[in-house]
Parts: sequence; C-alpha cells; structure tokens
Amino acid sequence: MRCLLLPMVLLLGACAAPPPAPAPMIVMTYNIRYDNPGDGPHAWPHRRDQVASLIRFHGADLIGVQEALRGQMDDLAARLPDHAWLGVGRDDGRDAGEFSAIFYRADRFEVLDHGTFWLSETPEVVASKSWDAAITRIVTWARFRDAATGAVFYHVNTHFDHRGAQARLESARLLTAWIAETAGDLPVLVTGDFNLTPDDPPYPVLTQTLTDAYHASVLPHHGPDGTFSGFEVRPVDDGRRIDYIFTRGPVRVLRHGTLSDHYPSGFPSDHLPVLAEVVLGG
Repeated sequence: MRCLLLPMVLLLGACAAPPPAPAPMIVMTYNIRYDNPGDGPHAWPHRRDQVASLIRFHGADLIGVQEALRGQMDDLAARLPDHAWLGVGRDDGRDAGEFSAIFYRADRFEVLDHGTFWLSETPEVVASKSWDAAITRIVTWARFRDAATGAVFYHVNTHFDHRGAQARLESARLLTAWIAETAGDLPVLVTGDFNLTPDDPPYPVLTQTLTDAYHASVLPHHGPDGTFSGFEVRPVDDGRRIDYIFTRGPVRVLRHGTLSDHYPSGFPSDHLPVLAEVVLGG
C-alpha cells in the first residue's frame, strides 16, 4: 500500500499550481497643475487631453496626482476609462479644493480600504493646517489587492507645502510614522510632490524608512533629474527634483524615469511626471 501512496503523492505535488509569477506594475506621480484660467494658453482645457494621453501611452497602472480640482478629476476619469479613482478635496473632505487623488486600474486592483488625513497636528480634522504651512495639505491612501498576484499593498499619495519649511519637516515625520503604524510588513508605494530636494532636511527623514526609487532602480534613471519644468520647453533645472516615488518593504524597482514628453505648445503640466516600474515581493 505504501508503494502505491508514494507515487500518488508525487503526482499530486507535480500537478499543484505554481505560485503566481511576479507581475510588474507601472506607478506614476504627476502634479497636473490646478485649473487656473490665468494660465492662458496653458490653462487646463488646452492640456487635459495631453495629460491623459501621456498617462495612457506610458501604461500607468497607479497614478498619484496632485493639484487636481474636482472638474479635472472628472475630465481625467472620462479620458481614462480603464481607471477608477479615490480621494477627497482638501478644503472640505468632499469636493472643495485640490485633490491628491489616486487613479488605479479597476480591472487589476481591488480596493480593500482607503482614507485621507491632513498634514497637521490634528490629522483627522478636516481642513486642518499647522506649523508654518501656507495651505491645507492632505494624504490619500489605499490598501489594494493585486488581482494578478494576490499581493496586498498600500499606495500613499501626498503634496507637501510649498512655503513652510517646518511644515515639510513635520509632514515627513507624520507621514513616515503613519506608514510604520498602519502598513505593518506590507509593501508600500509612496507618490507625491514633496516640494523639497534631496539636500533639504525632510529628505533624510523620509529615506530613513523609505527608499527613493530613483536610487533603487535596476536600470539607470532615465530623463532629466529635475521635475519642476514650467510649461515652456527648455532645459529642466536638475537641482529641482521635488516629485518622488518612494517604496517600503519588499518592492523591487526595475526602472525609473522623469518623462519630458512635450508638444509644440509646451509641457502638459508645469511639473514632469515621474514613473517607476516595480515588482512587489522584491
């Protein structure tokens, strides 16, 4: 009997389904510039198709956008039919003010949980502002399950204050503490316009627990270093790298780039999008 059982066990083991193969995902952070009619030829109605086309062409699965007003969210949603989005306006926790929203491929990612907190001393208080911040700032987060692999992970998206140095430092502390307390051992992807360079004090606070995808990429970084471009097509100041993709936990960065796609009218936004291809599980 034992002689019969052993071949059966070996046969069952051979027929067992192999574990899912790693499935790369394309992550993007993109400050799309708020809808300001004063921008004239660079106002949002002239740029919205360009922004959406760039996202589609580069195949972004997850996009953290900054400065998006509700109308811009609706415009992008209409032009990115494969994506859904989540987030709230920073001024009322609903529709008012800028969104730091997350777009995600609805056919690939299942939302397990999501939320928003404010970068302040009272992060659960809607529209709260602290320190020397000039403007209310928020963090949008989501816990996803990847249908391609079953992996569960967090995506966190934010926009730090552009004037308050103390606010940026405290925001870095708050953000990293929240991730440590909330995400456990799960992989984390962080996108955002941080309004700081690697030489500024908040950067080492962030990179004490997060990894800058720029440095972690298997392939060398592609494109300009700088991410703040203005609308006019000209050489980008490589000292202004202020938009980032960070990771934490078992995440392997295959490639990383700053995308300088442009049109005769200029760049689609005054920031360049940053893209990384990553594999969860490292």
